[in-house]
Amino acid sequence: MSELATLARPYAEAVFKRAKETGTAAKWSDSLAFIATVMRDDVIAETAENPKIGRDRFLNLVLDICQEQLDQEGQNFLKLLVHNNRIKLASAIAQIYDQLKADDEGYIDVEVVSAFFIADEQLNHLTATLERNLKKQVRMTIFIDRALIGGLVVRAGDKVIDGSIKGQLQQLAKRL
Repeated sequence: MSELATLARPYAEAVFKRAKETGTAAKWSDSLAFIATVMRDDVIAETAENPKIGRDRFLNLVLDICQEQLDQEGQNFLKLLVHNNRIKLASAIAQIYDQLKADDEGYIDVEVVSAFFIADEQLNHLTATLERNLKKQVRMTIFIDRALIGGLVVRAGDKVIDGSIKGQLQQLAKRL
């Protein structure tokens, strides 16, 4: 993954710079997410790797799929990725771009996995605690996973806080 991130970073940084210049950060985020979603399709990904198809035919196919979702700059970026044989980096580019955008706007996306529904009061307390510790505004996405048995798993960027019973049992098993 680090190799993909290394290759994707210059593209993400260039798009972010352009988005800042034009005030279109949200639009670019949507465009990159759409391209990444298209490239996650197994058939499209296989077609991108097929040498019999050719870059121009593949580009026309992807442009047809994306035409309603991308403006002219987005289409030009897609053409650049295809012609530089970097279309497989679409997901990594979108992820790095979103991180750059979040850093610039002063927030962090946090994924919370809970064994049970979290009450509003607990959620407010968790949000305040995370914002204080991370020193950023928190945008939280919550998932329910009964396999945790109890507690929470919090993922914020590359930080993971495992306060679940399942995680504690796994740690105990390792110690024994």
